[in-house]
Amino acid sequence: MTFDSLNLIEPISKAIKEEGYVTPTPIQAEAIPEVLMGKDLLGCAQTGTGKTAAFSIPILQILTNNPGITGRRRPIRSLIVTPTRELAIQIDESIRTYGRHTKLTSAVIFGGVNQNSQVNILRNGVDILVATPGRLLDLMNQKLVSIRDIEIFVLDEADRMLDMGFIHDIKKLLAVLPSNKQSLFFSATMPPAIVKLSAGILRNPVKVEVTPVSSTADTINQSIYFVDKPNKITLLMDILKDKKIKTALVFTRTKHGADKVVRVLQKNKIKAEAIHGNKSQNARQNALSNFKDQSTRVLVATDIAARGIDVDNLQHVINYDLPNIPESYVHRIGRTGRAGLMVPPFLFATQRKKPI
Repeated sequence: MTFDSLNLIEPISKAIKEEGYVTPTPIQAEAIPEVLMGKDLLGCAQTGTGKTAAFSIPILQILTNNPGITGRRRPIRSLIVTPTRELAIQIDESIRTYGRHTKLTSAVIFGGVNQNSQVNILRNGVDILVATPGRLLDLMNQKLVSIRDIEIFVLDEADRMLDMGFIHDIKKLLAVLPSNKQSLFFSATMPPAIVKLSAGILRNPVKVEVTPVSSTADTINQSIYFVDKPNKITLLMDILKDKKIKTALVFTRTKHGADKVVRVLQKNKIKAEAIHGNKSQNARQNALSNFKDQSTRVLVATDIAARGIDVDNLQHVINYDLPNIPESYVHRIGRTGRAGLMVPPFLFATQRKKPI
């Protein structure tokens, strides 16, 4: 199957070809036709498999084929809710990429920054809004955003929403959204709590599940190092002596741990930056930008950033600390192995025995 076989309209097809994409991923091939038919959808696919395009492409086509109200006061027609600022920005970038030849507009709103610039964009009217729950509810309470005209609603990374405690915020949004909307529900994992939540959102949904729950992508080669805790940082620096490792994404369990690793790496003349919840939005975006252009070699992150980091050709992910649950490991290493790239993440396992 190719994108040409999905009957996409010319403006979207043109943008896809300009990006060099020919063959849709499994989640895209299965989800796009169903969404274009107006069906509710329950999508389960591991991170890095192309879920964003699986919903953004058909949303752009549906809204283009069915023009709404034009002018400055046109209502928001599609709402995409996602748990983190990084992921919200990434989704908005994808929508702008695939929709650049359409007349549709989009905006992204998230907390941690002054709301004024976001509000000014919304006042001009946007067709598609990407939002994190907290900032969205805040602006709704201020009467600066209305979601009563939403035609297509997307809840992305639903399992992460629950992990981060957003379940009550999601329920508040659902109470305001119109009942006759099309709903798309995407999650990397499907534990019972997620299945229950989806049942309250979707109507006779089509289920698209392209990988087993909590599985890792076949394109990822995995290695494990057994090392006692005091020697972890020494092992990390030894690994980074390999000049073939142009960039590496390192995951720690805590914010303090991330900052500590960065300090040691910088002291040993390895350019590193941290990205976690205590960093300002500008600091996080600058660190990510520096990592993408390879001016920063090592980006040290906590799990809050695991699903919002999208870096082309990222070849190395290092789990400095073991994650607490299997799904976190899947999300972490899913930052690499994207678009079919074969890559090797490392896992550091702590034990009392002599390191090997």
